[in-house]
Amino acid sequence: MSPETVEKYIEGDIHVGRIPVEPGMTNSEQTVSGERIVGLNTIRPEIREGYVTFDIIFYVRMCDGLSQIIINVEAQKDDPSGYDILNRAIFYVSRLVSSQKERDFTGKRYNDLKKVYSIWICMNMDECIWNYVHLTNEAIMANHEWKGKIDLLNIVLLGIPNDLPQQGEKYELHRLLSTMFSVDLSVNERLDILENEYGITVEPDFRKELDVMCNLSQGIYEKGIEKGIEKGIEKGIEQGKMENAKAMAISLHESGVAEDLIAKAANVSVEVVRKWIGLQLA
Repeated sequence: MSPETVEKYIEGDIHVGRIPVEPGMTNSEQTVSGERIVGLNTIRPEIREGYVTFDIIFYVRMCDGLSQIIINVEAQKDDPSGYDILNRAIFYVSRLVSSQKERDFTGKRYNDLKKVYSIWICMNMDECIWNYVHLTNEAIMANHEWKGKIDLLNIVLLGIPNDLPQQGEKYELHRLLSTMFSVDLSVNERLDILENEYGITVEPDFRKELDVMCNLSQGIYEKGIEKGIEKGIEKGIEQGKMENAKAMAISLHESGVAEDLIAKAANVSVEVVRKWIGLQLA
């Protein structure tokens, strides 16, 4: 579908950075005139610090006009090094399924569970990437048809490169996202692509939001440079440690210390020690 077509199927509020991920906090409950009301729990801006929140959550009505799905969008400036991104995505999508109890269905009405899509956009990647992670059913013994929705949990991982992808159906989504986050395009260049290629109407408010997006993109770019510098420093430190270990190994060898003891002291293999000693003898 075109962005213009999709927009009309989005229902209710679009929650941006307001819904907590923590168990027990995704739902809120209140009573109005004796009636129990449960909905998505939004955190007040002044107390959000310290809480992990979903980046974006909203409901989408399917084309049949009857069913709904829940969409979660998460943006990352790169593929994180502190944890495996797929593990976090699985946690998020599981929270969005389990938190539906008493909000989207009550009691044991598990058939009313809504499908969830968690979409992760990772920028500063080397190429265009698109992975779809979902449940599969493998019949180990007999092929019994178990009832239920195997398509409840869905994870989409998108890698966006720094260079603007070429035009064409294959790269249509990645080109759209790259246009929004590119540090090489001006606001007018972005608007031209969005209007002419994607039919997105550019209104004054949208132009302001795009200005903010340009600033965000520049910040992401600068953070990427900082991260590269940090990695270079870390690599230099490690290289320095290795040179010191090599000098120590050679010194110990000249003092008559056994190779296995040298390897243990330097925290390397005996083969590495022998290589160092061999280089020194040469």
